[in-house]
Amino acid sequence: MAALEEGFTLSAVPLGAGPHGLLGVEQSDKADQFLVTDGGRTVILYKVSDQKPLGSWSVKQGQIITCPAVCNFQTGEYIVVHDNKVLRIWSNEDVNLDKVFKATLSAEIYRIHSIQGAEPLVLFKEGAVRGLEALLAEPQQKIETVISDEEVIKWTKIFMVFKHPVLIFITEKHGNYFAYIQKFNSHTLSKYTLLLGQEEKSVIQSFTASVDRKFISLMSLSSDGCIYETLVPIHPSDPEKDQRVVRSLLLKDVVSGDGRNGVALTVLDQDHVAVLGPPLPSSKECISIWNTKFQTLQTSKELSQGTSGQLWYYGENLFVLHGKFLTVIPYKCEVSSLAGALGKLKHSQDPGTQTVPHFVNWETSRGHRLGSQNSEQSKRIKDSEKHIEEELCKFLAIKPTPDFNTIIGDIVSELLGRHKAEPSFYPRNSLMQLIQTHVLSHSLCPGLMEAALEKADVQMLQLCLQQFPDIPESVTCACLKIFLSISDGSLQEAEINMESVSDYSDSVQEEKMEEQTEVLHNGFNAEEENCGNCDQELNKKPQDAAEETMSCPVIPKRAALLRNAILHSAYSEMFLLPHLKDIPAQHVTLFLQYLYFLYLKCSENATMTLPGLHPPTLNQIMDWICLLLDANFTVVVMIPEAKRLLLSLYKFVKSQICICSELNKIEVSFRELQKLNQEKNNRELYSIEVLELF
Repeated sequence: MAALEEGFTLSAVPLGAGPHGLLGVEQSDKADQFLVTDGGRTVILYKVSDQKPLGSWSVKQGQIITCPAVCNFQTGEYIVVHDNKVLRIWSNEDVNLDKVFKATLSAEIYRIHSIQGAEPLVLFKEGAVRGLEALLAEPQQKIETVISDEEVIKWTKIFMVFKHPVLIFITEKHGNYFAYIQKFNSHTLSKYTLLLGQEEKSVIQSFTASVDRKFISLMSLSSDGCIYETLVPIHPSDPEKDQRVVRSLLLKDVVSGDGRNGVALTVLDQDHVAVLGPPLPSSKECISIWNTKFQTLQTSKELSQGTSGQLWYYGENLFVLHGKFLTVIPYKCEVSSLAGALGKLKHSQDPGTQTVPHFVNWETSRGHRLGSQNSEQSKRIKDSEKHIEEELCKFLAIKPTPDFNTIIGDIVSELLGRHKAEPSFYPRNSLMQLIQTHVLSHSLCPGLMEAALEKADVQMLQLCLQQFPDIPESVTCACLKIFLSISDGSLQEAEINMESVSDYSDSVQEEKMEEQTEVLHNGFNAEEENCGNCDQELNKKPQDAAEETMSCPVIPKRAALLRNAILHSAYSEMFLLPHLKDIPAQHVTLFLQYLYFLYLKCSENATMTLPGLHPPTLNQIMDWICLLLDANFTVVVMIPEAKRLLLSLYKFVKSQICICSELNKIEVSFRELQKLNQEKNNRELYSIEVLELF
C-alpha cells in the first residue's frame, strides 16, 4: 500500500527557473537539507523540516549555471559548474561565488556526481570520467573522447556497489540508445546497446535505475506511455566487447505520451516507482505511485498548476516543480495484501465481551464516550471499505489464475459474512467490482442479493439480474417489488444502467398524434366495422386515448430497471405465479401500464421490435402481461384506475383476433397458388404449351 500525503512549498518566492525548469535537487551532508539549482544563476540551500532557505548563492550577471550543484560529502563543501567548464567550490560561510575557489577545465562538463563514501566524480560531455581531486590537481589536463560523434548523453546516475562507486550513463544517437557502465574499483568501462524490440518507433522520455549486486535495473518511460525494464550486468563476460541487452514491458499505459511538459520516472524501492505526467483518461498533470510487482496503481495526486516534467526523491520525500514553486510531497510505501485488506483476523474472545470490527491494525478504543466511539467506528468502517476497494483493484488487475472463480467467491463470502456481523459495514463498490468479473452466480453467493434487497440497492440488483443466470423466482419477484415501490426521488439519485431507455413522449410524436385522430396498430384499424366497437366509453375520447398510449407511465430510470432487468430474467411460470400474487394491486397496475406501453411501441413498426440494444421481445412482453393478469386479475378488475387499461387490453386482443380471422380467409387462396406453383414445377422434361398473346 502506498500513500501520497499533503504537499508543501519550500519557499513563498517563485524560483527563477529557466525554460527547462530546475537543473536539479541534490542532498547536502545533512539529511534534512537540500541544494536546489535553478536554470539560471542561483543555488539555494533549503531545510525541508523548517520549509525555509538557509542560504543562497548566485553567479555574476552574464554567467549561467550549467549543471546541478552538489555537496562533497568528504569535506562538506559545495560544487557547481557555470558556463560548462568553470568549477566553483564554496562553503556555508561564503557569500559571493565570485570570490570562492575557481578552476577552469579543458572540456565541457555534463554532470558532477557525489555520493556518500566516495569522492565526487565529474562526467564530461564526451563520456570521460575523472575524480575531483585529479582534476583540481591538473585542471587543464587533456580529456579523452569516449563516445562517438553525434552521440549525446541523455541521463546518468551513480551507485555504490560493494563500497565502490559505479556510474551508468545513457547516450542516444540517431534514435539508438546505449548504456555505459563505469566501475572505479577495476577502472573498466562497458558498453551495451539497448534493443527496443517492437517499440522501436517510441521515444524514451525518462530514465531511472536501481541496483543489486549483479545487475542494474534500468527503467525507461517511453512516448507510448509504457514503462520498460532492462537488466544491465555490472560485471560483463567480455568488457572489451560491445554487448546487447533487450528491454521488456514492465507497466502498460501509465501516462499519456503527449504530455505538454514532459513526463518523469523515478524508482522509490524494489516494488514501487513514482511517475509524473498526465494519466491516459485525463489531460491534467498528476503524480502517481505504481506497484511494479503487482502492476497496479497505488495512489495518485493531481497537480492543478502544472509541472516542468521533473521529479526527484530523497528519503520519503518527492520533489516536484508545481507551477513556479518547488513542492515537497511526503509519501509512504508499505507492503500490503488482499487478505489483510479484508480484515480476515481470527481472534478468540472471552464470553460476554463485545464484538469489535477488526481491520488490518485496528485497535479497540476504550474509555471514550459512546458518541465518540460510534463516530470513530463509523470513520474506521469507511476507511476499511475504501482500503478494501483499493486492494481489490490491485488484485483484479493481476492476470487471472485457474482458481480465480473460487477466490472471487471466497472474497464475496468474507465480505458478506462481515456485513452480517456488522450491518453498518457494506462495501458496495467492492461488491460491484466483483459482480462485474462475470464469474459469480446466485448459487455461489446467495447472500449477495439478499443484502442488496435489505439496502434497497437498485443498481446492484439490476446488475445481478443481468449477470446471474440462476436467480430464483422468489428473488426476481422481490426485486420487482423494490423496483415498483421505490420512490422517484430515490431513483433519481441512484446510478442505473440506462442502456437503450429513453422517454418516448417526444414532441414530434405528440404533434403527429394530434394530426392523426385514429390510431393504426400493425396497419390495422381497430375502429372498422368488421371488428366492432370494443367499448363506447373508450371511443368517446380518442385524443385522451392517444395521449395515454404515447406517454410512458414511469420515469426513465424505473423503465430501465423493468426493461433491462426484469423482462430479461429467466423464470418458470409454475414457480413465479405464487410470488406475483404478493405484489400490491397499485404496483401491478403500474407494471401492466408500462408493459402495455411497450406493446404499443412494438406495434408501431413492421418488425414488431423495440429500439435500442437487447430490447425485450414482443413474446416476453405478452408473457409478463399474461402472468400478471393470471395472478392478480380478480384484484385488478376491482380497481377503478385499472378499468381503462383492461378495456384497452381487451380491445387489442379482439383486434388481433380479427386479424387472425382475416388471415384465415385468405389462407385458402394462398393454398391454391401454392398448388399451381407445385404443378408447374412438377412438369415432365418435355412439354408443349400454346400461348395466346391476343
